Amino acid sequence: MAKTVVLASGAFDLVHYGHIKFLEEAKRAGGKDARLVVVVARDKTVEKLKGKRPVIPEDQRRAVVEALKPVDEAILGLKNLSITEAIRKVKPDIIAVGYDQRRIEEEVRRIVGLEGKIRVVQIGRFGSEDLDSSSKIKSRILNELK
Repeated sequence: MAKTVVLASGAFDLVHYGHIKFLEEAKRAGGKDARLVVVVARDKTVEKLKGKRPVIPEDQRRAVVEALKPVDEAILGLKNLSITEAIRKVKPDIIAVGYDQRRIEEEVRRIVGLEGKIRVVQIGRFGSEDLDSSSKIKSRILNELK
């Protein structure tokens, strides 16, 4: 029997506890022998979506994510920002989205309606709210350096 393929995505700039728990839960959503493939957003995608470039370059963010225990493969996002193309390339059975990925979740649910039997699961928040995003961690560091 083929392994269940789970697709997750994110920027993963300054990897933190919430990222680790998100990836663990994403893989768990696929069952015992799931394969987790993670799409790491390109620098230009992060800049377009968040208004600033990530601290860590895309090739390093991809390598760090791929080195994480729950991840079987990490790939860079497609240059044209196409979630549809990423879905067609990876062919997931499940797409895991984070609590803070509402826009992506809406687009994925629209695409999944077109693509057939792909299940979408939303993964909850982990850790303290003041340290649950790379942006909040960067802000905290800056505030503590003042």
